[in-house]
Amino acid sequence: MDVKETVLSILSDLTGNDVSGAMDDNLFDSGLLDSMGSVQLLLQLQGQLGINVPVSEFERSEWDTPNKIIAKVESLA
Repeated sequence: MDVKETVLSILSDLTGNDVSGAMDDNLFDSGLLDSMGSVQLLLQLQGQLGINVPVSEFERSEWDTPNKIIAKVESLA
């Protein structure tokens, strides 16, 4: 599974929604992600992709759309 598929799978599990058709939609503004969801997202990314992002370095504006999440993960991989 590639990064995009993995991120979309994690987001689908966390939000209960298929976000693949809304890649530039803000997940926080839409209510699909909140602070607890962010922590769960980071834990899932760490577990499945080995991406380690300390919560203290998590900048919400850099992680608020599926496309931004994918780009951020790819830059850290």
